Amino acid sequence: MSPKLETQDPKPSKGNTPETSLTLPQILLKHAEEFGGRASIREKAYGIWQSYSWRDYLEFTKKVGLGLSALGLKRGDNIGIIMDNHPEWLLSQLGGQSLGAVVLNLFTSAVSDEMAGTLNRIQALYVIVEDQEQTDKLLEMRDRLTHVKKVIYVDRTGMSSYRDDEWLMSFADLLEAGEALDKKQPELFAGEVWKGRPDDIALMIMTSGTTGISKLAMLSHSNLTEMAASWLETIPAGVEVNWLSISPPAWIVDQMWGAGVALAGGMTMNFPETRETVLEDFRELGPNILITSSRFWEDLASTIRVKMGDAGLIRRKLFHLAENIGGSITDLESQGKSPGPGLRLAGWMASVIIFRPLLDRIGCAGFYSAYTGGHPISPDVIRFFRSLGLNLKQCYGLTESGGIFQVQPDTEVKAETVGRSLSGMDVKISEDQEVFLSSKTVFRGYYNDFEATKTAFTDGWLRTGDAGYFDDDGHLVIIGRREEIIRNKQGEAFSPDFIETRLKFSPYIREAVTFGEGRPYITALINIDMGNVGNWAEERMIPYTTYTDLSQQTEVEKLVHTEVEKVNEKLPDSMKVRKCILLYKLLDADDDELTRTGKVRRRFVYGLYLKLITAMYEDKKNLDVKTTIRYRNGQVGTLETSVRILAL
Repeated sequence: MSPKLETQDPKPSKGNTPETSLTLPQILLKHAEEFGGRASIREKAYGIWQSYSWRDYLEFTKKVGLGLSALGLKRGDNIGIIMDNHPEWLLSQLGGQSLGAVVLNLFTSAVSDEMAGTLNRIQALYVIVEDQEQTDKLLEMRDRLTHVKKVIYVDRTGMSSYRDDEWLMSFADLLEAGEALDKKQPELFAGEVWKGRPDDIALMIMTSGTTGISKLAMLSHSNLTEMAASWLETIPAGVEVNWLSISPPAWIVDQMWGAGVALAGGMTMNFPETRETVLEDFRELGPNILITSSRFWEDLASTIRVKMGDAGLIRRKLFHLAENIGGSITDLESQGKSPGPGLRLAGWMASVIIFRPLLDRIGCAGFYSAYTGGHPISPDVIRFFRSLGLNLKQCYGLTESGGIFQVQPDTEVKAETVGRSLSGMDVKISEDQEVFLSSKTVFRGYYNDFEATKTAFTDGWLRTGDAGYFDDDGHLVIIGRREEIIRNKQGEAFSPDFIETRLKFSPYIREAVTFGEGRPYITALINIDMGNVGNWAEERMIPYTTYTDLSQQTEVEKLVHTEVEKVNEKLPDSMKVRKCILLYKLLDADDDELTRTGKVRRRFVYGLYLKLITAMYEDKKNLDVKTTIRYRNGQVGTLETSVRILAL
């Protein structure tokens, strides 16, 4: 996109209720006419924030849509998009939808074979990719992608030698083709847009795939606009919403907000310069509302705690004192009680001296609300940020629900719940404790999978697959995935998430996977946090070379042993981790151990590491390991090491 700057503070239109009878491109047409030069998109490029008006938004979308039409795109065709958080993602998506196409976003982290398999499932005719890296992945699978007519790349860096390949096309050339068609047929674009119907399928989104191959959930335009309407009722009119797009476009959260709430509510979408500059851009922007994954908040909490641990004695003591004061206030508020005058005064002083400067430094000082979704998060993380004065709240939703439908109210934040339902959402608990949902936001089914679609519903209610219950205040508590509930040898049931999220609150533990089905006690495989543990080791002059080497250092094992013991102190006896192993490699999505959104694929991990898990239930203290590992360049190597079994 070329810079056409018309800067203006991004605000939602007061009282702007989205028209759920319109498609997303139809809403864009109306907003371009209504808002004109007001900012719709901002992106940071070359260190400078650049703004695009609603007229620009529509103009670029029109060029993309007509460019695809010039290539032969027809209503009902499927398009693949492989991009990170950039404006071209929205333009490509809205452009295709303007012509009646169905869009599927893929994760840029996916390997070439995975991409080809997904694109073949939907028989995508056109694929819009970010750069040379993504183009090369498709070129590698070209013989398998016989249905793909054209691959369109956005970033032309390093692509000069690709210009003669007729299978490839630059995004700039696509815009030129769209502009040329618009001159020949100036009524074509608007005519195509108004052919769309709210019930038309707008998107396909990959489910998390924690138990196997990801299914493709189909969402209509009305699914997204209905969800937008519910969220816009939650956000008070007049709150300045500097929304920063940092979750992958292939995940439901950024789709729900970027293609739904922000578009329908007339807000401004902000895009970071690169994935590496997200935190810096985050600080510069100072967003008012943010919804992102639990991993973001876990990492941020770890960073703050590690840095404060490295601070001088006085600063460290002051921070811990302030944290205790804030925690006491948070605990009282979660119980519906008011802190006394002395505690309120101490809280005000802690905020002025410690918390406000800290929140300002990390870009959170201007927050009205912050939300965490996706994988369950430890209540300790929620309590930590709320004790600092950050209004972080846990919420709940899934791809099939059209996004997040449970949110903690500002005045009733309880760290262990996911709050109350948004308007228009009807939630109930089945006899076997499964959470059911009925809403206009519920998806239209799985693509080419009638049986899975049928299984997803009972009497018209969406089955979430999660077990839960309502507490005495009407808040929903999610226990965990029904199929992952563990019963130990004594028959006691619990959710692995309950333990794992608490383990991951430690700044030195990146990932934890617990086991214990039918066993006498609980065990865990643990990934250390390479950055935090590495810094810890360097400060203590502990030499290491690789992740494997660091994870097997005796001092590191003692460190993690202490961290697990701290968690055990807060757990009932049946849930205490009795033995653990520090894994010699990070769990990786490329090895099918994690989903692309970072969730553990428990069944796969159990199968891959069965030898280690079994050893923790035997009278062994260490175990020799010989395994294959896959490197980032696709090569496969052999790793031989020895792991110790840590008893607690």
